[in-house]
Amino acid sequence: MSQFIRYITCILLGLALGLSVTLSGQENADQYHPRLNYPLLLDVIDTIETYYVKELTQDELISAAIEGIFDKLDPYSGFLDKQAFSNIRDANKGEYFGFGIEIAAEDDKITIITPFPSSPAELAGIRAGDQIVKLNDKKVNPEQLETLLKEIKHHSQNNQSINLALTHSNMNSVFEVTLVPSIISVQSVTAKLYEDKIGYIRLASFQDNSTEEMIRQLTRWQPIGLEGLILDLRNNPGGLLDQAIKIADIFLAKGRIVSTEGRFFDANSDYFASPQTMLSSVPIIVLINKGSASASEVLAAALQENDRATLIGETSFGKGTVQSLIPTLVEGNAIKLTIAKYTTPKGHDINKKGIEPDIKLEAETVTIGESVPIIDKNTVHDEIRDDLILDSAITWIKTNT
Repeated sequence: MSQFIRYITCILLGLALGLSVTLSGQENADQYHPRLNYPLLLDVIDTIETYYVKELTQDELISAAIEGIFDKLDPYSGFLDKQAFSNIRDANKGEYFGFGIEIAAEDDKITIITPFPSSPAELAGIRAGDQIVKLNDKKVNPEQLETLLKEIKHHSQNNQSINLALTHSNMNSVFEVTLVPSIISVQSVTAKLYEDKIGYIRLASFQDNSTEEMIRQLTRWQPIGLEGLILDLRNNPGGLLDQAIKIADIFLAKGRIVSTEGRFFDANSDYFASPQTMLSSVPIIVLINKGSASASEVLAAALQENDRATLIGETSFGKGTVQSLIPTLVEGNAIKLTIAKYTTPKGHDINKKGIEPDIKLEAETVTIGESVPIIDKNTVHDEIRDDLILDSAITWIKTNT
């Protein structure tokens, strides 16, 4: 029993002690020693283990205690075992194994934040804003999001398929898909030139090397003399906040980028642009939709509210909180914890509200000339005929520069 007490105490200390956090969730910090009634918790676990009618293992009781703690927190916080912790670190490098969906509880519904590009989810037709009705033929409960995520993760780790019943946003019909997990490679930055002088950059997520790739691409275009730049943040679920801040700084010569506020000192910061900038005289369009969340909203709001870019598309997801990865004392495990909320340069809290674009275009309702008056039927480019929002951005640049 003494060995068990030492083990559970180690786990609990890992949950209670802060090992310093940065906004990217990769650093360690000063220790924080809360006053918790450990003897009571240990006594409860010991009593259940000894007297409960059904035998429960120590690991089961420890897991139940940890799950109970995180049930009191927001859906973005959770305990990560070694595999889950490794998956997140791999995702920050652009690769992981899974189904390719980000999920959250929103308005009493389980909502898809976004499917990753070329993932099993996207290839099956799942879209940002879709709502999960059933998982493996069982109705889902928004209050049990953690249980749902745990089951999805279990199937992924064991290379097992899942069956989902979903509805598209604003539609009542239900469609079903079967997803098989696979290795997903997400290239953070992809680029293309339109009309020879309009740069297009798709930011799929904010990874370890996103800023470096962005600077490398913009440097290649320096001799061209761009007439405009389009940053596509659609279906970008976020990622490393520090990368979003650095990319915003590339385009801003002054002004606040984002402010964060939390309970401990290091979580309270104001981030401002440095004087160094690139493409300072080039008009910028940012594309967003309901799948643009978290760090992508930070970048979009920073450029919009500092009058550096025009936003086109749909209202963004609305995730205004900051998570950090905090290693526990048990090697290999970690805690993903919401440590702060953030506000835009003008002090707006976008959590559960999202960012309103300057030019609102709903993807499902876009038709040439009718709901998109800035597009002329003769201006649609053959290679992007199916992406009229992108074509709208190209047309806007051509008619406003």
